[in-house]
Amino acid sequence: MRVVVKVGTSTLTYSTGRLNIRRVETLCRVLSDLKNAGNEIVLVSSGAIGMGTGKLGFRERPKDMPSKQAAAAVGQCELMYVYDKLFAEYNHTAAQILLTAEDLRDEKRHLNFTNTILRLLELGALPVINENDSVSTEEIAFGDNDTLGALSAVSVQADLLIILTDIDGLYTADPRRNPDAALVPEVRELTPEILASAGGQGSALSSGGMVTKLSAARLCMEAGIDTLIVNGSRPEILYEAVEGKSVGTRFIGRKSA
Repeated sequence: MRVVVKVGTSTLTYSTGRLNIRRVETLCRVLSDLKNAGNEIVLVSSGAIGMGTGKLGFRERPKDMPSKQAAAAVGQCELMYVYDKLFAEYNHTAAQILLTAEDLRDEKRHLNFTNTILRLLELGALPVINENDSVSTEEIAFGDNDTLGALSAVSVQADLLIILTDIDGLYTADPRRNPDAALVPEVRELTPEILASAGGQGSALSSGGMVTKLSAARLCMEAGIDTLIVNGSRPEILYEAVEGKSVGTRFIGRKSA
């Protein structure tokens, strides 16, 4: 299988912005093992601004653009250092790709991106994609890496997009506020009722929320790609996800006849 895994800031870091070392080590081990089994893995990783926020001593995610870009510049160095070191321990080569939304809007640049990813997969590398936050502005930003994950999955014609987050999946209501909220195991159509149950933004260090994840799922569904939203607190759940077991919420892609 060709699998795109998107991991959010809340999965990679503690609330302090510092790296959750144990979880990231487990994530890289599981991804390496899935790759050893013959799967092609593309990792879309948030975390640069979050890690830079912690390293620069900010108490919360910066709101002004220059501070966000400064945090991203510092955090991206640490993020890729960690990935390169951990994947190398399992004999896998990580490759960094940083994008802005304009790179995928422009037809020629989009083709170059796709060709690069496909060639890296042919060469056995593990591409690690992130938004180029240190140069992105509001006009050329994706806004969240859920969208970037979906666009990457569509670009490389992935079999599956897995979004790792800090919640078990899509619920009928916000489980943090409503104890009667129930997990939705499967979605075949994004109805207005489902969209209305999505709630608001994610954690203080992240930029996304369930709304952006549903938007990402829609992009993949329309391209015939299944999307899974699962809790990333236990990275071993990726084994179950790739094996097709019932975990999280699966959004069924619309397969062409």
